Amino acid sequence: MDPGSAVQRLRAAPRPGNAGEVMNPSQIAQALLASGSDAIVAADRDGIIRHWNQGAERIFGHSAAEAVGKSLDLIIPEQLRARHWDGYRHVMQTGHSRYGEGDLLAVPGLRKDSSRVSLEFTVALIRNDAGETVGVAAILRDVTARFEEMKALRTKLAGRS
Repeated sequence: MDPGSAVQRLRAAPRPGNAGEVMNPSQIAQALLASGSDAIVAADRDGIIRHWNQGAERIFGHSAAEAVGKSLDLIIPEQLRARHWDGYRHVMQTGHSRYGEGDLLAVPGLRKDSSRVSLEFTVALIRNDAGETVGVAAILRDVTARFEEMKALRTKLAGRS
């Protein structure tokens, strides 16, 4: 889908009670970036965190001041870092990620208190005016409770066999 057409439809969509008022795409982006429900984290080509929203603060426990300017290693468990960086470098070199096309990635993350969090996320590549990949933005959701419920259910069902 052409993102421009979605914006045009949004602008053209009638809104009850607000006839003629136009939703500004930058206002929508600001609202999403500031949201506290999901973590939105953006990192540059080198994996340095450049944006850290309230959702990231809530999920990972680090304030924006603590996270911005630091490596993504801040939230990646040590035993997964080599694999992460291999994939990250590949995405930065090729400009393609299968996780930006609707596939969810499920991984453990690392909180400030060193506890684990189960995450699902998608990514969007950030490109400069020349079309070169300059970073990545990720929307991450804490699915720890659901993961633990499924694990308990599997254990319970396995006990019945």
